[in-house]
Amino acid sequence: METTTPILLDTYTLGFIGAGKMAESIAKGVVQAGVLPPSRIFTADHSNPSRRSAFQSLSVNVVSSNRQVVERSDVVVFSLKPQVVKDVAVQLSPQLTKNKLLVSVAAGLKLKDLQEWAGSSRFIRVMPNNPIEVGVGAAVMCLGDAATEEDAELISKLFGSVGKIWRADEKLFDAVTGLSGSGPAYLYLAMEALADGGVAAGLPRELALGLASQTVLGAASMATKTGKHPAQLKDDVTSPAGTTIAGYYELEKGGFRGVLMNAVLAAAKRSSELAQR
Repeated sequence: METTTPILLDTYTLGFIGAGKMAESIAKGVVQAGVLPPSRIFTADHSNPSRRSAFQSLSVNVVSSNRQVVERSDVVVFSLKPQVVKDVAVQLSPQLTKNKLLVSVAAGLKLKDLQEWAGSSRFIRVMPNNPIEVGVGAAVMCLGDAATEEDAELISKLFGSVGKIWRADEKLFDAVTGLSGSGPAYLYLAMEALADGGVAAGLPRELALGLASQTVLGAASMATKTGKHPAQLKDDVTSPAGTTIAGYYELEKGGFRGVLMNAVLAAAKRSSELAQR
C-alpha cells in the first residue's frame, strides 16, 4: 500500500497546472508575502506570450510541460477552467502519486470527481478569490479522503499569507463560490457606479474613482476590525432626515439588497451546474 509522504513546510515546491489569472494571483501573492521564493514555484509554458511573460516577471520557473511541473512540485495546484480539468487530471494521473498534495481551485468540481480523475485522494479543494494578489483574499477549503491535518496546515499557511482562509463542508462550496469567489466583481461594479455617481454630481473622474475605492475599502475595514454588524455600522452613519438616509431610500426603492442576493444565488447555481457537466 502506498504511504503518504509528509511535505516539509520549509522546503516544499509549488506547481501550477494552468497559468491563468488565478494562478498568477496566487503566485504573486505568495511571492510578495515571502511565503515561497519564486525559485520554488513552477508552471508550464503553453505558448501564450502574455501568460508566459506574467510568470516570468515574477521570476517563477516556466517549464515546457505539465508533466515537468508535476515532477518538480510537492504541491500541485489545478488552476484550470472547470471544463478541462478532467482531461488534464486523467492525463497526468500516473504521476499524481500520494507523495504529491493536490489542490483544486476550479469552481464547481467536487472532490469525489477530482480524486477519481487524478487517481489520488490526497486532494484539497480551495475556493479563493482574486484579492489574494494584494494579500487580502478570502478562501475556503475542504479536505479529500487522504489529505492530512498537516496538509491542511500547509494550505492554511499558503492561502492565509495572502488573506483569510476558512474550512467548511464541501456542500457549502457552491454558495462560497457565489459569495466570495464571484463577489469581488460585484464590488468592482459598485465602485464604478459610485464613481459615476460622483462624476454626475460634478466631481473630476480621478477624484471620484479614488474616493469610491477608498470608501469601499474603509467600509470593509470597519466591518472586519470593529466586529460590528453591517446594519449597526449603517445606522451609525445614518442621521435623521440626513443625506445618507436619502440615498439609502433610493437603494431600497431599486431593490439593491435583493439584486445582490440574487447575484450570489445565480453564481452559486452556475457553480452547481458546472459540477454536473
